[in-house]
Amino acid sequence: MMKINSKIPIIDLFAGPGGLGEGFMSLKDNDRENVFDIKLSIEKEENAHKTLTFRSFFRQFIKNNKRVPEDYYRALREPDLIKRESFIEEILDKYEEGVLAKKEARLIELGGENWPSKKVDKIINSQLSNRKNWVLIGGPPCQAYSNVGRSRVGGIYKEDHRVYLYEEYLRIIKKHKPAVFVMENVKGLLSAKIDGEKVFDWMKRDLKVGNSYEIHSLVKPIAKDSDFLIKSEKYGVPQKRHRVILLGVRKDFSHNGEYLKEKKEVTLKSVIDNLPKVRSGLNRSFTHYHSTEVYKNGKPKRLYENVPDSSVNWLKEMSKNIKQIKVWGELELNGLTDGPREIELDTGAEYLKANNLIPRNHILKDWYIDKRLRGVVNHESRSHLTQDLMRYLFAGLYVEKHKRFPRLNDYAEHSKDLLPDHANVDSGKFADRFRVQVPDKPATTVTSHISKDGHYFIHYDTAQCRSLTVREAARIQTFPDNYLFRGSRTAQYHQVGNAVPPYLAYQIAELVADILNQKNA
Repeated sequence: MMKINSKIPIIDLFAGPGGLGEGFMSLKDNDRENVFDIKLSIEKEENAHKTLTFRSFFRQFIKNNKRVPEDYYRALREPDLIKRESFIEEILDKYEEGVLAKKEARLIELGGENWPSKKVDKIINSQLSNRKNWVLIGGPPCQAYSNVGRSRVGGIYKEDHRVYLYEEYLRIIKKHKPAVFVMENVKGLLSAKIDGEKVFDWMKRDLKVGNSYEIHSLVKPIAKDSDFLIKSEKYGVPQKRHRVILLGVRKDFSHNGEYLKEKKEVTLKSVIDNLPKVRSGLNRSFTHYHSTEVYKNGKPKRLYENVPDSSVNWLKEMSKNIKQIKVWGELELNGLTDGPREIELDTGAEYLKANNLIPRNHILKDWYIDKRLRGVVNHESRSHLTQDLMRYLFAGLYVEKHKRFPRLNDYAEHSKDLLPDHANVDSGKFADRFRVQVPDKPATTVTSHISKDGHYFIHYDTAQCRSLTVREAARIQTFPDNYLFRGSRTAQYHQVGNAVPPYLAYQIAELVADILNQKNA
């Protein structure tokens, strides 16, 4: 990257935990100076905003070539969430960089009644300081367009306010005229319709904004709508995440015909296998059905008993499950032939001291690793129903043998006891409800659903027998290891699932910088 005369300002809307911004802020010129400078990140969700703020604090030092204070790492190493949050707030008040971080990361609900356009515009103008050539990035909320979301509700409702939140993004383009904008959304946007009209068609039409912008794909010249689709696994991201990303270029600049360059595939195992091994937690076990009470669907009510979490109890459950696998006989136990192994780190923690967290020659080693951290954060497993542990063990062993995760009919072939007791288990809609991640391929898409349960994100290592931790999901999304996700574990999962992979955003930033290099910023 050639020398940039001055840092290019960025406004990040619907920022989530900051994946797009992290990628843009990671780009350096030949003198190791930041090419871009985030002036404003807007997010309405409180925990994601907290994550944005603390990451902004970290970057205030980096972009000014100052050493990040040890206090930052002390916060990351604090395993108690309440103490950590208290200490972070102390740090933000202690340093000037904390004041700047709070000015950059703003808790704002775009389109909300407390944030009229004039108020938002005033903040944007203040942060841009009359700079004309700047970049707008962001992904308007996409749940309304997602294929899964539409299947649940039967289609898109034009009354759904999320469908139109992109109009606030559009309004800011019209009002403030960025040199370039990057807008991200889900694959389902390509097929979404309202009153028979494709949503994507009127988005493309609107985003040209009075013929002032040209809309481009980031991967190839446009021949059809699917050319806007980016398949992340082709660009060094260890995840089959397919997203629609539009590049808008103001007409006083021109697209230079450059596109993202495909990279060697990165496997899931290569980015999470070296992380500390932790076991699943225990919470409860299904015992029997209630004799009289029923659910709304008419099925008898399920009753459970609590199971105290401990290594002893976990080993008992695993031993029982391994014995049952032996009875079925079809699957090989491999390293579990002699029974389960005790895992020293138990269920993990918010911080674990560790080293050698990724292979030495890994292509993303320098991207992930911060030697000052001396460990891993957000790496604690969730607790599971004991019956789910059996399903996880079966599924992991099935993948080892067949190199694919089992569908519900595969579970049923071994034992009906493996089938979950759900109303739609026979519908065929969620045949892959329990999905083990295949180690030698990129992971499947990490989504916000990971915050609800881990059934779609089961670790391939049967010795650990659990769903992915937040840090493993963050590795799949290519967040650096020193990127702290704040809030409860559920909130952390939700943030990771909603983010744009920073390493993909970094490559997009390279293309955007080349376009803007035509003129002085």
